[in-house]
Amino acid sequence: MQYYADLVEAIKDLKARGYTLDFNLEKDRIVCNDENVDCHPHEFEVDEYHRFEGMSSTDDNSIIYAIATDDGQKGILISSYGVYEDGTMDSLIQKLTIKNHGK
Repeated sequence: MQYYADLVEAIKDLKARGYTLDFNLEKDRIVCNDENVDCHPHEFEVDEYHRFEGMSSTDDNSIIYAIATDDGQKGILISSYGVYEDGTMDSLIQKLTIKNHGK
């Protein structure tokens, strides 16, 4: 299992491993506008994820997901959790197949 000291290190390594798309969360799907990718939960899997907790504030909490689509495209999705998280991510993540988890 890979360990990352911080979010920046995780982003750099995941991109180097082929997770090059930048996914954004919509209400019931993920999208990458730059590549015109639009996937519902049954069309992708989370290969791994890593949580990061802020040292000074819970406002700094984040999670990064390494995602692979059914058609072989790979990218990352970054979301906050805790104080500013609105529950949208939780409802979507519950629908996903998570093969491996990180930290």
